[in-house]
Amino acid sequence: MERLKQQIREHGKILSDKVLKLDALLNHQVEPSLIMEMGQEFARRFQGDNITKVITVESSGIPVAFATACHLGVPMVFAKRKKTLTTDEDCYMERVPSFTKGIVTDIMVSKSFLSPQDRLLFIDDIIANGDAARGLIRIIERAGSQLAGMGIVVEKSFQKGAQTIREQGIRLESLVNITGLTDGIIHFGS
Repeated sequence: MERLKQQIREHGKILSDKVLKLDALLNHQVEPSLIMEMGQEFARRFQGDNITKVITVESSGIPVAFATACHLGVPMVFAKRKKTLTTDEDCYMERVPSFTKGIVTDIMVSKSFLSPQDRLLFIDDIIANGDAARGLIRIIERAGSQLAGMGIVVEKSFQKGAQTIREQGIRLESLVNITGLTDGIIHFGS
C-alpha cells in the first residue's frame, strides 16, 4: 500500500535499529480514511475465507481490526490486557511479553466470544517478535476455533515474529514490509 508507506515515511520516528514509533498513524492517533482503506484491503485479501469474526489484541490493533470487520460484515473481538471488575472470570488467558513495553502482560478473551464454529481472521498493527500473536494463537487453539489467517499492517521482517508464524503454517499477509531501520532510514521490502 503506497499511501501507507508514504504515511510511515512522513510520520514514523526511528527510535533505534529495532523500534519504529508510529504514534501519528497507528498507536496513538489514527486517520479514519487510511484505517478504513487498510481494513478494505485486508477484507479483499481474505474475502473467500468464510471469516466469522475478526480478532485482535488490545489496543493498537483495534482500529484496523474494526475496519476489517466492517468491510467483511462480521463481529470483532479483542483480547483485553487488563482485568477489571467487569472482566468475565470464564476466559482464556495467556501471559505474553511485550516487545515495545518491555514487560509481560496477560491477554484475555471471554470464552463466550469464541467457539469451535468460529473461523477467525487475526488483525494486528505491527509484528516484531510475535509474542503477543503466538499468545493469541494459543487462545484460539484452546477455544477450538479455526484461524483462517493473519493480517498485519507493518511487518518488521528483520525481526523473526512473522517468520515464526509462517513456519507454523499460518497464512500471514502484511500491508507493508520493513526490512530494516538503519542509518535513520526506513527500508521497505516488497
